[in-house]
Amino acid sequence: MRLLATCFITSFFIISCLSNKNTTDESGVSSVLPEELSEVRALRLDYTDFQHELIANGTVSANKAELRFQTQENIAAIYVKNGDKVHKGQKIAMLDVFKLQNELAQAVDSKERATLELQDVLIGQGYTLDDTAKIPRDVWQIAKIKSNYNQSENQYKLAGYNYRNAVLYAPFDGTVANLFTQTYNLPNTTEPFCTVIDNSRTADFKILENELPFVHLGDLIEVSPFAADGYVCEGRITEINPSVDKNGMVRVKAAIRNVEKNLYDGMNIKIRLQRSLGKRLVIPKTALVLRTNKKVVFTLTGGLARWVYVQTGLENVSGYEITEGLAVGDSIIYEGNINLAHEAPVKLKVDSSYD
Repeated sequence: MRLLATCFITSFFIISCLSNKNTTDESGVSSVLPEELSEVRALRLDYTDFQHELIANGTVSANKAELRFQTQENIAAIYVKNGDKVHKGQKIAMLDVFKLQNELAQAVDSKERATLELQDVLIGQGYTLDDTAKIPRDVWQIAKIKSNYNQSENQYKLAGYNYRNAVLYAPFDGTVANLFTQTYNLPNTTEPFCTVIDNSRTADFKILENELPFVHLGDLIEVSPFAADGYVCEGRITEINPSVDKNGMVRVKAAIRNVEKNLYDGMNIKIRLQRSLGKRLVIPKTALVLRTNKKVVFTLTGGLARWVYVQTGLENVSGYEITEGLAVGDSIIYEGNINLAHEAPVKLKVDSSYD
């Protein structure tokens, strides 16, 4: 009985071994080939235009002006709110000007009195205000001090400045932001009354120093905000900072064109830049697999999949540049290659691009 069981186990092992075909790949690793042929898609390798692609993250920035009142008076009127579009010279807000008007009137009166005092001092020295060019400099300075003319002149200028700046105006066309104060309150002394953001937008991002050869002034970029899925706008590089920071990064700016309302100052964006590098050997990214931590591409020869070690150069979103291992005319497998073994028999799918 024991002999019969031993014979049964031995027969089962032999049948199992015969049901699969063993093969040894180029690295000496033995692989088990499947009984059924794997279906793959393949294409013939040729030189194609290679678009080097640079991807970076950045932020949107805008030219903005922080508006402040110069004096502490109650706010009499606010003419706009956050998000309002304004034009250059448009009124933003206004202070209560009663005290400011009085201060200006007092400054005018003080200046007039000082002018009369100045004239009296000059007459005592044998001159008049009409003789300004003839008055010696030391006499002129003494006369101004005695008449208190300089102080009254400064007070007049300050009162006029405060009165004129009791109204805030938009410095350029833009949008109102960060307006949080209400009427009949004093303006905040530590914060701006509001901010006016102009209608232009700039993409601010960083690239690695080894990517500098692929970036030039005037290059076209695509800008995609993370918060607005599917929205893409264009821009052109306007500035490359000639300095590398401690992390090996270079700061780049680009003017964004055709700005729409969904691009806000400070918004996070993705930058995409493409540059044609001419004809290169390029494979689809799906054609590259890893075997023993090495880059491998399966080629198709006589119905067999053969793996080839390759070296890659640059890459973009769809492919890798091949620098070693493949040549023009090689048939490469780009689909169905994940579990292939070396010299595994395969068959092409009907819609394969292989010729």
